[in-house]
Amino acid sequence: MNKLVIVGTVAFDAIETPFGKTDKILGGAATYIGLSASNFNVDAVAVSVVGGDLPQEYLTLLEDRGISISGIEIIKEGKTFFWSGKYHNDMNSRDTLVTELNVLEHFNPVVPENYKDAEIVMLGNLHPLVQQGVLDQMTRKPKLAILDTMNFWMDIALNDLLNVIKNVDVITINDEEARQLTGEYSLVVAAQKIHEIGPKYVVIKKGEHGALLFHNEQVFYAPALPLKEVFDPTGAGDTFAGGFAGYLSKTGDLSFENMKNAVIYGSTLASFCVEKFGTERMISLKNSEIHKRLQQFKALTQFEITLTETLN
Repeated sequence: MNKLVIVGTVAFDAIETPFGKTDKILGGAATYIGLSASNFNVDAVAVSVVGGDLPQEYLTLLEDRGISISGIEIIKEGKTFFWSGKYHNDMNSRDTLVTELNVLEHFNPVVPENYKDAEIVMLGNLHPLVQQGVLDQMTRKPKLAILDTMNFWMDIALNDLLNVIKNVDVITINDEEARQLTGEYSLVVAAQKIHEIGPKYVVIKKGEHGALLFHNEQVFYAPALPLKEVFDPTGAGDTFAGGFAGYLSKTGDLSFENMKNAVIYGSTLASFCVEKFGTERMISLKNSEIHKRLQQFKALTQFEITLTETLN
């Protein structure tokens, strides 16, 4: 099993969707990634920063799921990062109502000594300089560095973002972000342009329309599982990334063929995340439920077809 370093926020979220609203609840990229990856019993550490206002039970939750919190700095006199958002009726777009950086504003990540040789690094959505700062601390080049980002960093720190993208093996972004980063509407052409920047693998997430995995001339598509109810999309992308990284950490197989499996596992876990507000569904998730849904994915995507020379 490979060691896994998870970098991102542990935060408070307040969410409003057409199905209801919450007060401050547990959120943050590192939280969702960690909870998702923990389903593979990986040797992982979360690297983040929180204030003294974060309940100890939230940190204990990560520990109980096997995620080391030795990389989480606690600034007792500070306040934890807070985000509030409201989703539109289609659940594909949202308005940010409040963003309070608080302790995150001056965050300098510190990777614990016993994880500086980790084989896999999952760089959650943070300022590109923070992401690069983590890579710079590793005592050897990771076998796989995965980066998640968003259009916000493309708007305000594009050069820094391009520099860190050069140094990673996998990038996970959504279709809108891929188009903004490259200026290309075609996702196939966009993926090719991102390959040229540096990453060997490009994962483009399309929300309810699944995800695409690109590697050189190879392309793999995984649909999203049709769901009866979607309560809250918050954290779905991070949950996908956690499942993707967690599966690869567990198996140790970094081939394109195995990354296809990682995409399916990531998509499966993300499908649970959206069923309840915040992290609630991921906290209660059982292995038997994951296995059952993987079988649903298999039934959804697997078929036999007889090829004939003509269609007459």
